[in-house]
Amino acid sequence: MDYRPLTHFLALADHLHFGRASDACHISPSTLSRSIRQLEETLGVTLFERDNRHVTLTREGLLFHAYARETLEQWQAMQATLMAETRELAGEISIYCSVTASYSFLYRLLSEFRLRHPRIEIKLHTGDPADAIARVQAEQEDIAITARPRSLPDALAFKPLATSPLVFIAPRDGADWLPKTPDIPTPSQWKGVPMILSESGLSRDHADTWFRAMGISPRIYAQVAGNEAIVSMVGLGFGVGIVPRIVLDNSPLLDRIMILPVKPELPHYDVGLCVLKRRLKSALIDALWAQLSN
Repeated sequence: MDYRPLTHFLALADHLHFGRASDACHISPSTLSRSIRQLEETLGVTLFERDNRHVTLTREGLLFHAYARETLEQWQAMQATLMAETRELAGEISIYCSVTASYSFLYRLLSEFRLRHPRIEIKLHTGDPADAIARVQAEQEDIAITARPRSLPDALAFKPLATSPLVFIAPRDGADWLPKTPDIPTPSQWKGVPMILSESGLSRDHADTWFRAMGISPRIYAQVAGNEAIVSMVGLGFGVGIVPRIVLDNSPLLDRIMILPVKPELPHYDVGLCVLKRRLKSALIDALWAQLSN
């Protein structure tokens, strides 16, 4: 039974972009376009309106979206039932995380899991941790290793892996603009400090909250995607950054960085697995989720 056309349809419905959807399906845009066209010919309706700039679902496409999602979930549930009979799980799980998380947590998470379930294929995607929750919610990924948000959406389940403080970091060689007494912050001494911050995400939220509470208007030198990029720019002497301590501890640039003893300290950063609760009905995902309880 070939359910790939449904997978291709759902990917395009989620991304509304042939390039990104084909990347998610690991096929070429032309193959994706052909698959969608064949599906539309089989159904006798147009599922997408598309031109050179936009892709949108038609009314028929919206109706078919619910069917496709339910059908795939039922198929996955049947696969799980049949695999349970043979006591051997097989299939694919996609995991999204930052580069730091990939070498901080994946060995612990997957080493024994691979021995128990050798027929499960792991698809690993790395990128900005600020995107992790959204990718899980959009079902672009099955599981993400990410920081727990301040308010966890009801549809998501979270299982902790580690806790890491957020720290202010500066170039070890120093600079004229560094605050002289970071443990007693004042607006005047932070006025000229170039800050390198995440574009978005939990660490940016905590940074903004800290500056507001201190009555400080930060001078933002750069806003970047990914904590590793912040460490690199700080190591090069461009400014002060804010990153989880775990990122710094695993960085090859650790010897170029110092931690500023800033008071009050920033909140801790809870890192763990995040998944849609309803996806835990999948025997494959549930097996990986349960791995942390063993």
